[in-house]
Amino acid sequence: MTNKKTSPILKMFALPASLIFICAGILTILGGHITPGGGFQGGAMIAGGIILCLLIFGLDDSPINLSENFITAFESIGALGYIVLGLIGLYFGGSFLYNVGTDFYSIVPSNIVNIFHYPDVTNAGIVPYFNILVGLKVFVGLTAIVIVFLGFKSLSEEKEEEE
Repeated sequence: MTNKKTSPILKMFALPASLIFICAGILTILGGHITPGGGFQGGAMIAGGIILCLLIFGLDDSPINLSENFITAFESIGALGYIVLGLIGLYFGGSFLYNVGTDFYSIVPSNIVNIFHYPDVTNAGIVPYFNILVGLKVFVGLTAIVIVFLGFKSLSEEKEEEE
């Protein structure tokens, strides 16, 4: 499906604006433990940049093209990584999503704390890693929804042309 009704000026604007949205989303995810925002907000910003390109250029001609394998892999990494970090907290800290990187109650072995200690002056522990995983999940989930809707739209347009 190509979007032939879109003006050339809008097409010139879309890709640079999308890249700015994606970079701002990455910055929001990586700084989410010390600033307002985090994984969900940053993932939505990244998805917004990609969705802008999809809406302006169309599903087939978009300069940012995500394959089904890419979407599936990142969705799985986000979900499984979140569960694994939660289970690590359950195993070493006694509760699901226990912050083993900071270990407030000194119940986690020091070698495990050093593995998950986030190298930042605020020492957020595993919170930045959660932000990254949630950002992946939200970015891929929102983008996949729009890709499916655009695919359904192109199928309905093809059926109308056949009739």
